[in-house]
Amino acid sequence: MSVPILTIYNQHPAACGTPPVFANESADLYIGYFANRSGEQWIFTLDRATGEATLRGGDVDWGRAHAVHDGRVDGLILAPEEAAWLQACWSAARA
Repeated sequence: MSVPILTIYNQHPAACGTPPVFANESADLYIGYFANRSGEQWIFTLDRATGEATLRGGDVDWGRAHAVHDGRVDGLILAPEEAAWLQACWSAARA
């Protein structure tokens, strides 16, 4: 029987869009989650089969996937702790 090991609730208002839904049925999908002290939430994914990496956040519209290249995202300003987390996800997902 498969039961969730992690449940994360959306902390953003409805105006931020519908949060994405991810599951780890595929061993090729890496999923990383981060929330800062202000409650801003981020989800990083990397599909190891395709190499596609994205970052989604409630404060930047959950529905928009921002491309991640070399552990960085063009067009977004991340706080130092967010950038460090994204780099850690990038390194772990590609290991």
